[in-house]
Amino acid sequence: MIKNIKNKGEIVIYKTKQGPKLDVKMEKQTVWLTQAQIGLLFGTQRPAITKHFKNIFESGELEEKSVCSILEHTAADEKVYKTQFYNLDAIISVGYRVNSKRATQFRIWATKTLKDHLVQGYTINEKRLLEAKEKFAELQTAISFLRDKAKNELLIGQEQEILNLLAYYSSSLTILEKYDKNKLALPADGKTKYKLTFELALEIIEGIKVELVKRKEASDIFGRQSAHKLESILANLWQTFGGRELYKNLEEKAAHLLYLIIKDHPFIDGNKRIGSFLFVYFLDKNNFLYRKNGEKKINDNALVALALLTATSDPKDKEVMIKIIVNLLK
Repeated sequence: MIKNIKNKGEIVIYKTKQGPKLDVKMEKQTVWLTQAQIGLLFGTQRPAITKHFKNIFESGELEEKSVCSILEHTAADEKVYKTQFYNLDAIISVGYRVNSKRATQFRIWATKTLKDHLVQGYTINEKRLLEAKEKFAELQTAISFLRDKAKNELLIGQEQEILNLLAYYSSSLTILEKYDKNKLALPADGKTKYKLTFELALEIIEGIKVELVKRKEASDIFGRQSAHKLESILANLWQTFGGRELYKNLEEKAAHLLYLIIKDHPFIDGNKRIGSFLFVYFLDKNNFLYRKNGEKKINDNALVALALLTATSDPKDKEVMIKIIVNLLK
């Protein structure tokens, strides 16, 4: 249990019958814990917490300066010291890395809590979304799809990224406020300026293969084509019907590029890695890879999760998978 003493209010973040009970700081609309408190929360020692933070910051999962702060702390001797504290984002990230019974209980709780907030939150507001019923159903389908796929053994270790995908996708809840204020509008579609040709794709794949073989991360069959599937996939992205392109915007083209390379297996080996790389390359060449703040629209960890979700998905769920990718890009 985490308790805010200063404001005489209680905020329960995570609670088990055995404890622990921590007195924490509440500042800047979030909670703050020291490394020692995080260790106590997840039933492990401080050196392990330090190691996890080092990996988190080095991998780029979180930016250290945005989740850490030097705050005043009153110790047992009643003296006030300045100590390094970590916010809720950092605490949750560590919780998904620690290997302990208490951390496992936390992950189970966190997954259930997020699911409940998402599902129940949408249910409560369903009547307010009568004119956006199709969008609402899409959100519900995506949540169910991601929740079910999280159980696949190939996605073990990707639980946090799936939670992140759910969180990104749930940002569509802002539709509620816009709906109430009569400001509901579709997001702008990306324009495709750069076309990925079959010949160029082959050059890119060969470059990837040379690098991976050099690092002993791929064999000679990596990127070896199976029939003429790749050429068909790329041609399909610009397919027209009645004089109009079948996939009218950049997001749809990129989503189908990732999905079709992974699911149609145009190569004997390396489909997920090749699909992911060409997806990023295509977005980057069209100046659509980054948000205005400089962050990737789909970061590397999220892309790994998306690739695995695509690989393990049932072909009948293609439309759901495509919509998830498209909405994350928007």
